[in-house]
Amino acid sequence: MRFVDNFLNSITMYRLAMYALFGMALFALIFSFLGLIDFTPAELMLSAAILTAACYTSNYIFARLFGAPVNTESCFISALILFFILTPAMDLNGAGILALAGIIAMASKYLIAPFRRHIFNPAAFGAAAIFLLDLGGASWWIGTSAMFPAILITGFLIVRKIRRFDLFFSFFATLLVSAFYFFGAFMEAILSWPAIFFGTIMLTEPITTPPTKKLRIIYGVLIGLFFNAAPPEFILIAGNTFSYIVGFKKKIFLTLKNKNEIAKDIFEFVFSPDKKISFAPGQYLEWTLPHDRPDSRGVRRYFTIASSPTEQEIKLGVKLSRPPSSFKKNLIELKNGQRAFAGQLAGDFTLPRDKKKKLAFIAGGIGITPFRSMIKYMVDSGERRDIALLYAVKNENKIAYRYLFIEAEAKIGLRTEYVISRLIDAALIREKLADWRERIFYISGPEAMVDAFKKMLRGMGVRRKNITTDYFPGFS
Repeated sequence: MRFVDNFLNSITMYRLAMYALFGMALFALIFSFLGLIDFTPAELMLSAAILTAACYTSNYIFARLFGAPVNTESCFISALILFFILTPAMDLNGAGILALAGIIAMASKYLIAPFRRHIFNPAAFGAAAIFLLDLGGASWWIGTSAMFPAILITGFLIVRKIRRFDLFFSFFATLLVSAFYFFGAFMEAILSWPAIFFGTIMLTEPITTPPTKKLRIIYGVLIGLFFNAAPPEFILIAGNTFSYIVGFKKKIFLTLKNKNEIAKDIFEFVFSPDKKISFAPGQYLEWTLPHDRPDSRGVRRYFTIASSPTEQEIKLGVKLSRPPSSFKKNLIELKNGQRAFAGQLAGDFTLPRDKKKKLAFIAGGIGITPFRSMIKYMVDSGERRDIALLYAVKNENKIAYRYLFIEAEAKIGLRTEYVISRLIDAALIREKLADWRERIFYISGPEAMVDAFKKMLRGMGVRRKNITTDYFPGFS
């Protein structure tokens, strides 16, 4: 599993979805040659070409008309999903229907997008529109048994990448129960390859899902409960409406105000948002930075908000790797007055409601950013909690936000331990935190570090519910 996670950490979720769906399309083409799929290779290739061209062209035009960044990965993903759920073109009429579905799917991202944030899964909207226009509907031919291994592998990789097992299993478990209770079709539900494709690839699209684990579970249960009541694309659109109501409804324009190197190879970017963002300390945003010739990691990233809700600006802390990705290279070169975009606020890595609970923050490197947000919030609001911060860095010159932690020690009683050039192990925790059994541990840093600390704390006897970890999908 470590090999799988290392691979997933080397690629953005958008690239993963695009490549995985493209791989599935190649498998479908091979199975068509072998006679395992009802459509001919020519029909499949023609359909894929039409949908790709329609989605790419219309997405480019709409993006230019609305002054939005062009995201080619997103339009290719939508085209490939439509390829798998709509009946392939067998004549000119079928080709026109596919092209129309692709155009409508892309249009929904811009025309039905209050506050510059689209509401519906584009592929689901395009398929539903074709049905309502009486031009056919989604056939979900992806459900052919030959495609099951590809669906299973692709679905697993995507769900593991974005850590949405809570959403998928709440959906699928509810689907099984409701299928058995209402239709007596338990085995049919288990063997429903379209449901697995729907649940792992379409349902889990981050931008149209709720922002917290609790809301995602409710969302999955609702979708699973009504999955058999109507065509899946309509159920997903209804679910997207629920997600929009409870979620973050804006896309923010961020203008760079200044940037500073606050520690060795760690930069803080200060942006002025075009509108107020309401967030909890510790949450993250999806950041978009359009630039020429993006590398394989694309133009979007998920970063924790380093600023506090008490501050007017939005701050971003970034570690500059060498060589940097094209995203970080262009971010570093961004000049004052230039803009980036942000949206999709989410995250459960937030302070507990009970202020009397003792906390232990463990940070590695740039993993300090969510703690900066939390501590700054407490300093500004005068909120006192019993918190011990263990901050691991390779060298003293890599310590970020030290001035804030010194202020917090004086104002709110924060205890800070800088762990330099050594590992935070069980012995150190027992030495520095005599009451470690009473604390809730918050861990933020590289995924390998987070996993190692979780394992160590569990080995020490810390209960699972007393370990909270920072995770956001995407490559940082």
